[in-house]
Amino acid sequence: MTAVETQITYSNSYTIQHEESYMTQEDDWDRDLLLDPAWEKQQRKTFTAWCNSHLRKAGTQIENIEEDFRNGLKLMLLLEVISGERLPKPDKGKMRFHKIANVNKALDFICSKGVKLVSIGAEEIVDGNVKMTLGMIWTIILRFAIQDISVEETSAKEGLLLWCQRKTAPYRNVNVQNFHISWKDGLALCALIHRHRPDLIDYSKLRKDDPIGNLNTAFEVAEKFLDIPKMLDAEDIVNTPKPDEKAIMTYVSCFYHAFAGAEQAETAANRICKVLAVNQENEKLMEEYEKLASELLEWIRRTIPWLENRVAEQTMRAMQQKLEDFRDYRRIHKPPRVQEKCQLEINFNTLQTKLRLSNRPAFMPSEGKMVSDIANAWKGLEQVEKGYEEWLLTEIRRLERLDHLAEKFKQKCGMHEAWTGGKEELLSQKDYESASLMEIRALMRKHEAFESDLAAHQDRVEQIAAIAQELNELDYHDAASVNARCQGICDQWDNLGTLTQKRRDALERVEKLWETIDQLYLEFAKRAAPFNNWMDGAMEDLQDMFIVHSIEEIQSLITAHDQFKATLPEADKERMATMGIHNEILKIAQTYGIKLSGINPYTTLSPQDISTKWDTVKHFVPLRDQMLQEEVARQQANERLRRQFAAQANIIGPWIQTKMEEISHVSVDIAGSLEEQMNSLKQYEQNIINYKSNIDKLEGDHQLSQESLIFDNKHTNYTMEHIRVGWEQLLTTIARTINEVENQILTRDAKGISQEQLNEFRASFNHFDRKRNGMMDPDDFRACLISMGYDLGEVEFARIMTLVDPNNTGVVTFQAFIDFMTRETAETDTAEQVMASFKILASDKMYITVDELRRELPPEQAEYCISRMTRYVGPESPPGALDYISFSSALYGESDL
Repeated sequence: MTAVETQITYSNSYTIQHEESYMTQEDDWDRDLLLDPAWEKQQRKTFTAWCNSHLRKAGTQIENIEEDFRNGLKLMLLLEVISGERLPKPDKGKMRFHKIANVNKALDFICSKGVKLVSIGAEEIVDGNVKMTLGMIWTIILRFAIQDISVEETSAKEGLLLWCQRKTAPYRNVNVQNFHISWKDGLALCALIHRHRPDLIDYSKLRKDDPIGNLNTAFEVAEKFLDIPKMLDAEDIVNTPKPDEKAIMTYVSCFYHAFAGAEQAETAANRICKVLAVNQENEKLMEEYEKLASELLEWIRRTIPWLENRVAEQTMRAMQQKLEDFRDYRRIHKPPRVQEKCQLEINFNTLQTKLRLSNRPAFMPSEGKMVSDIANAWKGLEQVEKGYEEWLLTEIRRLERLDHLAEKFKQKCGMHEAWTGGKEELLSQKDYESASLMEIRALMRKHEAFESDLAAHQDRVEQIAAIAQELNELDYHDAASVNARCQGICDQWDNLGTLTQKRRDALERVEKLWETIDQLYLEFAKRAAPFNNWMDGAMEDLQDMFIVHSIEEIQSLITAHDQFKATLPEADKERMATMGIHNEILKIAQTYGIKLSGINPYTTLSPQDISTKWDTVKHFVPLRDQMLQEEVARQQANERLRRQFAAQANIIGPWIQTKMEEISHVSVDIAGSLEEQMNSLKQYEQNIINYKSNIDKLEGDHQLSQESLIFDNKHTNYTMEHIRVGWEQLLTTIARTINEVENQILTRDAKGISQEQLNEFRASFNHFDRKRNGMMDPDDFRACLISMGYDLGEVEFARIMTLVDPNNTGVVTFQAFIDFMTRETAETDTAEQVMASFKILASDKMYITVDELRRELPPEQAEYCISRMTRYVGPESPPGALDYISFSSALYGESDL
């Protein structure tokens, strides 16, 4: 079956719009007179050819029109072919009543289509009545080939005539006024062919004085290239004064259907090209979304393990490097990903809008690549990022504390070990066995002084143990050596206690043997030992390292130091008193000529020791003053940094909040057109971008604060994290708002909605948006629809809610409201329309071939269809047949119709 042949289609409708127009043939058909022989000859040939043009689709034909229809079988077959409907099963017998029954079934079918058969009975057809048979065939031609022709509100014969006049109007020597005389010279037929297929006939070479040549040219071209069989003889038309109108109309109607089908095919091809172009663009956007989502998720997947790595470094420098790497991530690596995430959401919203406008199903990304999945992954990244930053700062504080404690531990251990050096050997001596009374008493007093000194050092040992315990609790990297040193000191201290007790016991045993003791040496020893311990403690305090984080803390240390300095005069009096005892000893020795050994039997401390330590204490006091003043200057600098950061943060934070509120007001303001709203939002976006320098300056101040180890700021409630989050939300909000307005413009332009309609929709939405948050709850949405003239029942409202709130969030956004209102007022292509267009290209077949697609569609769209259509499986389908029905349904996400 050729393309042109299958394009000659007829309506199967049971409704006849103009029954009177095509039934007027009954008045023309004179049943009392015989047909003009010339007309009868023309009708025989034309009607026979017309019938064969359809019967050959069923693999048969007729030779003699009045004989071959007598049994009714081919007549029923003809009606089935041209109507596309099944007739009742014919009788198989060859008796006359069988033939009459079959013919009656055919006549009943004709009558069922609204045709009145006057004086045409089955018996006349069975008897081979030529006039009745031709009349019946003409009635069939009128009903199935001519009746449904419609041109500018005219139909049937008038419509066909008007179509011929329109198509041949530009041609010289052609004036179509009827269906007999106007066609005798053949120019009208040639003009029809040339109008639609100028490549088949050179009209400029035709001559009006060569009617037979013109007619034969038209007949031959129509039969060869248009698949319109030759139904007339040129000589019969030329030699007949008035050619048969019915024969001419039958033949011309074939041209109408052939060329009308070609125009339908062109329209169908254009529709398919449009649909396929939209589909290709949407697929490209889907592929871009999938690629961008995959890259962003992969980056998040690679970044999270790095942020989750909590392996602490052992040195402050290494931890500072980790902090610097984290800052580089925040400044350099993350901002482009923030932009990608925002662009991904914008692309997703734009794609969904285009799919809705083209009546396509919503885009469902691959598993794990939904916008919500990306948002969840991004949220997880930010949570891990926040935890990582907190961990870094905590670790830096811990290492700072550890360094301080380790240095303090070493200092105290050094002083203690210096003090205990040789003490065990001293306590183990048995010098008292050969000593004199005075020496024994001296040894006893000396031992008491040592015990006093030992008790004074108890606090230092406890401090050393406490520092070691804290270093262990803070997981100090060299805790093993600290523990070993601390254990050695504790063991030594226990041993000193044991040895001290043993020596006291020995001295007490011999103390009764000695009666005198040098009171002055004893008094000196007793006063010198605590004063010496006080000086040791003072030197330890003056050299003690400190770490503070505020001016208040350093002021507290200065106050304590001032209090210490206030005790110096009293300490000097004590020194002078102690030194006075020594001077009294010298005076007595000089007065009484006593030769002193130069050694105080009660203490190892000498006056020189006291003087030296006192000078050392006085030397450390101004150094401590200088250290405290330097720390005051550093804390004042830190306070300036805090105030500088707070001054900017207290401006930027409210500015961001104000801009968020202004953007929200712009998005719900109905004043002006969408383009004006877009320009306003673009201006807001530019202002926000121009404000970025303030954020960068604040980032610089924040970095200076962190480099100075400033971790709190009482002058502002805004942290850098708050500012960053607010800034990212502001950028995302302005971008999302601009995208929403762009989608509204896209919806307006695609649906043909006026600005006034959009303003009306916005006014209605704002009126019922009682919370002024850009969303309506279901009750407000119902009230809004009722105010706009909707008659809503519970079932209908539930159906509408599934459209505007598919995720069942309990609110209706303005975008969803606009989509619903535009969907209610606009038309879009449907799967059925696309399927019908393919059916036209396929010449009413249930499949389409590769050649047909390449012939009717542009190359790009044709190859697109060929690559996506599945193979058609059906009876008598040729190799390479493609299933356009499934393809049309898939375009709109529907199952096969």
